[in-house]
Amino acid sequence: MQNPLSMFDVSGKTALITGASGAFGMVAARVLAGAGCNLVLAAGNADALEDIAVECRDLGAKVHTINARPSDEAACAQMADDAAKAFGSLDILVVASGMNKVALIDDMAPETFTEVMDANVTQTWLIARAATKVMKAQGTGGKIVLVSSARGLLGHPAGYTAYCASKAAVDGMTKALGCELGPTGITVNAIAPTVFRSPLTAWMFEDTDKAKAVRAGFLSRVPKGRLGEPEDLAGPLLFLASKASDFYTGHILYADGGYTAG
Repeated sequence: MQNPLSMFDVSGKTALITGASGAFGMVAARVLAGAGCNLVLAAGNADALEDIAVECRDLGAKVHTINARPSDEAACAQMADDAAKAFGSLDILVVASGMNKVALIDDMAPETFTEVMDANVTQTWLIARAATKVMKAQGTGGKIVLVSSARGLLGHPAGYTAYCASKAAVDGMTKALGCELGPTGITVNAIAPTVFRSPLTAWMFEDTDKAKAVRAGFLSRVPKGRLGEPEDLAGPLLFLASKASDFYTGHILYADGGYTAG
């Protein structure tokens, strides 16, 4: 305890981030790059993937890219193996890939519901499974961080049946894997944000009448009284990716300004 900050040291560790070109994936990449991790960044958008890779290299990180999504068992196995080979080990997995498609239940096609569930649940399970196999073989434990949402706990009236159901499933997966993998030294936790600043939510931060009205309604239920910023996710992510969280597994950490507490 002479240097408590050393518990958060992830320098030299290798982190695989899926969905690295998405809002949370980019935050994770920047945070772990700045903390000294070697990065294996995976995403389906090649141009956006290269942009975040360049940014992380500028922060001093060694970066290997994989232009793919965790779409099936073979792709996930290849990702996990490539990550371990790129820098000698796979220590951290951040599953930031996923999607949302909004429609009221009367209007949502069954295939749309299935698509969201596949992207957010099945693909999360597949890449966690592939990374677990590699981490078990290494025998040194590991850190798995899934991305849930406040919507895994709370419903939404505007056509979120697929998204809410998928994130509730991620919560259950987090708890089950935390129980299952505890004896192996692999921890499994999830970060569950509410609205935070990203390209998809930028309009909510604007000074328009529509944004003001939506923001006011939402913030009336947020004790902290503001929307989230990317840096609000940095501390929780570093905690869950580091030795500091070795005794924490199966937890859902709400990065929500108190939104789910009320």
